[in-house]
Amino acid sequence: MLSLLQNLIDGLGRGSIYALLALGVAVIFGVMHLLNFAHGELITVSGYVAFWALGAGWSWWVMVPLIIVTSVATSLVIERVAFSRVRGASDFTLLLTSFGVHFVVSAIFLLYVSASVKNFSRPGWVADTFSIGSLNVEIFDMVVIVVTIVTLIGTTLLLQRTMFGLALRAAAADFDTARLMGVKSDSVIRGAFALSGFLAGIAAIFWLMRAGSVQPSAGIDPMLKGVLAALIGGLASLRGAVLGGFALGLAEVFLRSWLPDSIASLTEGVVFVLIALLFIFRPQGLIATATAERV
Repeated sequence: MLSLLQNLIDGLGRGSIYALLALGVAVIFGVMHLLNFAHGELITVSGYVAFWALGAGWSWWVMVPLIIVTSVATSLVIERVAFSRVRGASDFTLLLTSFGVHFVVSAIFLLYVSASVKNFSRPGWVADTFSIGSLNVEIFDMVVIVVTIVTLIGTTLLLQRTMFGLALRAAAADFDTARLMGVKSDSVIRGAFALSGFLAGIAAIFWLMRAGSVQPSAGIDPMLKGVLAALIGGLASLRGAVLGGFALGLAEVFLRSWLPDSIASLTEGVVFVLIALLFIFRPQGLIATATAERV
C-alpha cells in the first residue's frame, strides 16, 4: 500500500507537467486542427533564456515570470512568422510547417550558440522531501501538482466565463459558423497561441527545474510527451488532454516500479506499446468529441 501511494504521488507529479503540455497542444488543435510538433521549442527557447539569465546572477524568483513571458512571446512569434503564412492550407502542410519550425529553432541554437549541453543551477528545494508517516514525498511533486490544479482551474474559468473563452470554444466547435457570428479569426488564433504559450511556460518552469540543463534538442522530449498525452486523451478535448497527461505520467512511474530490474530500462518502449494498443481499440482517445473545424 505504501509503495502504491508513493508511485501515485510520483506519477501525478510527472503527469501534471505532461497535462500542461498536452493542454497547450489541444488548444491549438482545437482552433486550427494543427498537431503542433513545434510546441517543445517553447521550452527550448525558455531554457536558453533561463541559462543566460541565471548565468548573469538572476534568481529563480525572477526566472518564473521570465520563462512564462518568453514562452508566450515565442509562441506568438512562431504563429506570426510560420503558421500565419500557411493558414487555410492542408493539414499535411500545417504538419510539415510545425516540423520545419522545430528543426529551424534547433538549428539556430546549434549553429549560433553551441551543440553542447548548458547546465544551470536548480532551486535548492527541488530535491527536498518531507515525510508523512513512512511515506516520503518530494516537495517538487507537491508544488507541481498544486500549481497544475490551480492552472487548470484558471484555464477552465477563462474558457467558460470570458468572451475570449466563448470565442475560443465556438471556434473549436465550428470555426466557419463562429466567424459568421462575428468572431475575428486572427484574434482567436493569436489568443490560442498565447494561451498555449502560457501553459507551456508553466510546464517549462518545472521541466527546466528538474532537468537543470538545456541543449538545441531539448524540446523533443517535452514535445513528444505533450503530443502523446493529447492523443491519449483525445486531441479535440481539453479535459481529455489533462486526463491523457496524468495517465501517461502514472503509466511511466508504475511500469518503472513494477517491471523487473533487468527490463526496467524498457519502460518507454512498453508505454509506447500500450499507447499503440489504445489507438487500435480506441483511436479517438479516452474522451471522444466532435472534430474541430480549422480555418
